[in-house]
Amino acid sequence: MHVAKVVSRQGGREYVSYLLRQTYREDGKVKNRTLANLSALPESAIDAIRRTLAGETLVPNAEDFTLQRSLPHGHVAAILGSARKLGLDRLLDAKPSRERDLVLAMIVARIVAPASKLATTRLLGTTTLGSLLNVEEAKDAELYAALDWLLERQEAIEGRLLRRHLGQEKVVLYDLTSTYMEGECCPLTKRGYSRDGKPTKAQIEFGLLTTKDGIPLALEAYAGNTGDPTTFADQVEKLKKRFPDQSVIWVADRGMLTNAQVVKLQEIKGAQWVTALRSPAIKRLVEEGTIQPSLFDERNLAEIADARFPGERLVVCYNPLLADERARKREELLVATEAELAKVAAMVERGAAGGRAGLKGAAAIGERVGRVVNKYKMAKHFVRTIGEDSFSYHRDETAITAEGALDGIYVLRTNVTAERLETPDVVLAYKQLAHVERAFRHFKLSDLEVRPIFHHLEPRVRAHLLLCMLAYWLVHHLQAALAPLLFVDEAPPARPDPVAKAPRSDAAKRKDCSKETTDKLPVQSFRTLLANLATLARASFIPAGADARAQFFKLSQPTKLHDRAFALLGLPLPTK
Repeated sequence: MHVAKVVSRQGGREYVSYLLRQTYREDGKVKNRTLANLSALPESAIDAIRRTLAGETLVPNAEDFTLQRSLPHGHVAAILGSARKLGLDRLLDAKPSRERDLVLAMIVARIVAPASKLATTRLLGTTTLGSLLNVEEAKDAELYAALDWLLERQEAIEGRLLRRHLGQEKVVLYDLTSTYMEGECCPLTKRGYSRDGKPTKAQIEFGLLTTKDGIPLALEAYAGNTGDPTTFADQVEKLKKRFPDQSVIWVADRGMLTNAQVVKLQEIKGAQWVTALRSPAIKRLVEEGTIQPSLFDERNLAEIADARFPGERLVVCYNPLLADERARKREELLVATEAELAKVAAMVERGAAGGRAGLKGAAAIGERVGRVVNKYKMAKHFVRTIGEDSFSYHRDETAITAEGALDGIYVLRTNVTAERLETPDVVLAYKQLAHVERAFRHFKLSDLEVRPIFHHLEPRVRAHLLLCMLAYWLVHHLQAALAPLLFVDEAPPARPDPVAKAPRSDAAKRKDCSKETTDKLPVQSFRTLLANLATLARASFIPAGADARAQFFKLSQPTKLHDRAFALLGLPLPTK
């Protein structure tokens, strides 16, 4: 059967009819039989009959659908797809399980919308993450149990990361930071030096071990009052236990790898390190003539030896830009301190004259002066004279000049042979500690929001930190793949001068200036890119009068940005 359009003319007028006809054969001839005249029907109904007879399946119009939900999907598909492509699920455990799915969901949720575990259970249903992993109805007790499951596998997970990423050079970076806690029930919670600027809050500390490129390998939590060098010895022992035959080069800053820790390292056969000398040691080398200004007449680094460091190489570096910056900053702090001291002097004068708001007595004056000079750490650069009703001060130009002579100079120490690390490579290895600092910024800021920690049990605190480390592992790989869309130099040039500031490629400079990629897409931060990917939404519909079994899903139309992001990640663009 088919719908035939018949046009006829009568009296100069044209008439159009729509006939439902059946085609058949009779005596070898094709004939048509009219079954009905459809001309009285609306055109839409006639079109529907024609399309149905042609074999097309028709669905009700928009008014006959119920839009159940529309959930952000693109960012979840990108992160979860990348996690599976990188083998994060197998990194957690080789065997599929409910616990593995819950941990994977918490890792992705930490990147999508960092929140407490209770809040995470409320947020699983606000994106497609919960349904994709079948954990949409998970309760907070399940997440806590999954954290316990994760902590039991920490050693195995870190072992897999080390085997995958340590590489041939075997260079590891280590640093420590702190984060504050809510509540004081956890045994790790102690009062200590707060790197978050929260001195009134109890805190914990955690050390992070990474590759030379900043890929996280292992993490350990410590009590909030633990000294940096103590944690370093613990990390060395951990790595030695897991990889006894590996010759690892440790890179840590001078506050972490102190002289006492170097002595302990020397007791470990084959232990190698790169660190820096503290200012007093550099000052002695300058005063004794081991480091002379002529070293930097034609170059900005030189390798020297000193009897107090047997079997070690000392690499002396001079950065004029760093020297200028330190001199500028010191002068600003001196001026700011003088302004505060002038206020104290005025208060002492008022006190001596019997005026109001005056300051009297050597003890009271000394206490107030101490607060001022310690505010900007400038006490060593001022000579103060305090009496019962008098106060005077002036700069200690000798001390200022002596400190200025060291501006821009830093000295690295290492026992690594020149065959394994040449002089410029020693400098580059130490500068790679910036990768750990970058990791801490991701941990603490909007990307992962590790702080504040609300857990009360020590195992849960450790599991929370491990979860954040795995989330950063995934973020590191995501940002590397998405670099062309981010404010990141995806192809940084080689550093001809290890001491000078790292150069940027011409492509990165153009991207910074134009705020556009080469294909005219807007350059993003990682967070805004995720927000843009989230606009690729998944909507669920149910036809009118049907039950839930008739539910079907549709994705919103992808944009050029969506297409480019998924192509960079090596993932198929979601279309179903």
